[in-house]
This record gives sequence, C-alpha cells and structure tokens, in this order.
Amino acid sequence: MHAIVDALGNPLRFQLTAGQRHDAVTGYEMLKQMDLSQKQVLADRAYDSNRILKLLQEQSAIPVIPNKKNRHKAKKWDKAIYKERHLIECFFNKVKNYRRLTTRFDKRADTFVAFLTLASIMVWLA
Repeated sequence: MHAIVDALGNPLRFQLTAGQRHDAVTGYEMLKQMDLSQKQVLADRAYDSNRILKLLQEQSAIPVIPNKKNRHKAKKWDKAIYKERHLIECFFNKVKNYRRLTTRFDKRADTFVAFLTLASIMVWLA
C-alpha cells in the first residue's frame, strides 16, 4: 500500500498495489495526480528516481528525498526537514490499530480498500 499524507499526518490519497510493484512507479503515478506547486515532498530513498525528480521540478515542488546508494552524482537534500517523514509512519501505525487491516481479514482488494477508507476517515476525525 502506498499513501500520501499532509503536514499533519492525515491521509490525502492511498493506493493498494501488488507486492512486486516498485515504489517509484506507483509514487510517480500518485504524485502526478496532485498539485505540488511550492510544496515540499518528503519520501524515502525508494522514490529517488529521475522521473519523480523531474516531475517535482516541473511542478516547482521541493524534493526532500535521500539519494539511492547507486546514484552516481549525489544531490543535496535537507536532513532536518526529512525528519518530519515520520508522519507517514505514524499514519500507518494509526491504521494498524484496526486489527482487521493488520491481519488482512479482507481477502478481496475492494473490501480491504473500503475498510482502509473507513479507517482513514477515523484518522481524520481523531
């Protein structure tokens, strides 16, 4: 599952994906659908792809993404701002409080996403 949260850790968008799908592919598709002008985008190093960085540059967004180990020319990123990325982990932790999601009671993707939507609403209301 991939998620985008706001500066307070509230979910804005999420997408359920297959386990073998790379983060950068789904991340690019999700970021492409959002208006990111003049915003900072915090992500882990799996999202450090030229395609995502180009998209963020086109939208005048500020990437705060650490370099992959295999990147030949290292780019600068703000380590102090990157510490705020824990908010996405906090969102996943809040959602995991619902045992139904953690243990994957719903075997079908549509019912899992429906309950995930309900859990996200509960996060917004808390």
